[in-house]
Amino acid sequence: HRTIAGESGRSPLYNVKRQMRLFTGLDLPGDLARNLAALLRLLKPAARIQWSLPANLHVTTKFIGEWPEERLGELRTALAGLPPRAVIPVRIRRVGFFPNAHAPRNFWCGIEAPGLSELAADIDLATAALGIAREKRAFSPHLTLARVKQPVELRPLHQAIAALPSLEFGGFQADSFFLYQSTLRPSGSVYTKLAEFPLTKS
Repeated sequence: HRTIAGESGRSPLYNVKRQMRLFTGLDLPGDLARNLAALLRLLKPAARIQWSLPANLHVTTKFIGEWPEERLGELRTALAGLPPRAVIPVRIRRVGFFPNAHAPRNFWCGIEAPGLSELAADIDLATAALGIAREKRAFSPHLTLARVKQPVELRPLHQAIAALPSLEFGGFQADSFFLYQSTLRPSGSVYTKLAEFPLTKS
């Protein structure tokens, strides 16, 4: 694997065990990210909900949660040890609401990616060996376009979706996955890539 962001050292004054909020996922190539940014610009005026920042869009494969910084190397080693596999073809298409369109909590973009559920299962197994909780729900890949925190009028959003010329947003070949850190800022979450893990081993 390739390290992307360096580990920060501990303060010499305080021997505090620092926790990092982590997850693994696929990054989106530039052209696809631009397509989705254009989609968000088009739909955002239709509903006062918590829209995702285009730069934050990614495909989550495993939410790890709080993890001690001093065990970061251990986690990287576990993720680097996954069995090799073929490149995963990913298509981004369709939109929907979870759990339903009448009282949604999440507005998402659909993902079709043969082989992605197997990658997620292997990541789940590798991280479970380190004491991270196994996933209880079936893997359901998606891109979160917005979160709905409170009841809001969504009829204009449904109308804007119906008026879209296409629900096909593009695709790419995923040849690696990433370990991300999520840092909460006043403006929202900021995601930082900590390491990249190629799917095929050279």
